[in-house]
Amino acid sequence: MIIVGVTGGLGTGKSTVAELLGRQGALVMDADHMAHEVMAPRRAAWRKIRAAFGARVLQADGAVDRAALARRVFRSPRARRALERIVHPAVFREIRRRLRQARLAGRVRVAVVELPLLVEAGAERLVDIVVVVTAPDRIRRRRLQQRGMPREEIARRTAAQLALSAKVALADYVVDNSDGMAQTRRQVRQLWTRLQARKGRRRD
Repeated sequence: MIIVGVTGGLGTGKSTVAELLGRQGALVMDADHMAHEVMAPRRAAWRKIRAAFGARVLQADGAVDRAALARRVFRSPRARRALERIVHPAVFREIRRRLRQARLAGRVRVAVVELPLLVEAGAERLVDIVVVVTAPDRIRRRRLQQRGMPREEIARRTAAQLALSAKVALADYVVDNSDGMAQTRRQVRQLWTRLQARKGRRRD
């Protein structure tokens, strides 16, 4: 089984590329969704978040208020690092668990892990191939604003990530998601062809 890590900058279209790989036949895992799961009430990460950040980041039902938590951590690098120390290990354990299950099932040949902070978190060791999705800053900002994200929030979140050029330098493959879906699909099909050829030479 080949494990592909899909990453990139804010607003580049990582989910789009992961979804297209899923349509080609890959098993797709979304690390953001896993983060939601590990932060569910009464779980270990939830208890640590409550202890570190207080009840102000919890909703009335006890669930983590992700918007309130985001406002807190993207204004403070120290708070962001504290949250990452809580959430990242739990998410990585869940990724490894699901990958073990996929290997045991024996039917999955390509697994895709969509992980926005793959490089920042030093998670390259979890994957065999790093795919970085790119798009120009102006297009990324427009996409994020169309989703309703304020400009100052875009700036804070972008500043918290490694520069896209640095991620590209570490990539095995780059998908340019700036010229419309037709071009993105074409690049993903080309990537899939390469993955098929590579898996034929790889021994699990």
